[in-house]
Amino acid sequence: MRASEISIVIADDHPIFRKGLRQVIEADAGLKVVAEADDGESAVASIETSHPLVAIVDVNMPGKDGFEVARAVRDKRLSTQMVILSMYKDERFFNAALDAGVRGYVLKDSAITEVVGCIRAVLAGDTYISPQLSTFLINRLNRAAALAREKPAVDLLTPSERRVLKLVAEYKTSKEIADRLCVSVRTVEHHRANIAEKLELHGTHALIRFAVGHQSEL
Repeated sequence: MRASEISIVIADDHPIFRKGLRQVIEADAGLKVVAEADDGESAVASIETSHPLVAIVDVNMPGKDGFEVARAVRDKRLSTQMVILSMYKDERFFNAALDAGVRGYVLKDSAITEVVGCIRAVLAGDTYISPQLSTFLINRLNRAAALAREKPAVDLLTPSERRVLKLVAEYKTSKEIADRLCVSVRTVEHHRANIAEKLELHGTHALIRFAVGHQSEL
């Protein structure tokens, strides 16, 4: 692979679809598919081994699904930008993808025409969503705005506190959060206490209920 080429991994359990997608991607001289995978486990392994700039992963795969692959990449702190392919126009799937740190969400029936633009967008630091799903993104932004009105103190959370709150929403323990963020459990507990105080959350499970209930708006 030439130094100027953008490395990509494709994961999909349909070989004919993978072949077509690869042909479209590599028709762009600046893009290079460095590995393919047909299940979630091999997708994670390929990403770990190849260190691609972008991984394009189907939602439905044997082993790990696309969301689990995206979370694994995030948990391993790999720098690969994740793009989800989905045949479903489902808002729950869309939100689950963004909650997992995915930067691109492309419908499979339009992947051939959108994939190169999506790759370019996520590498530029943008989020790419298939135009047919724009309403889902607007809904998500509207909910975030509503949360900010309901709980203005959300905007006062520090970046570290917001990261902790997002992990609480995934039911992570303080120990798991500490390991993820490379900080002490005491630091995590301090963040949790500060978050609860700022958001006026009282009671043993109030923080978890709030985080889980507003995961897609955080």
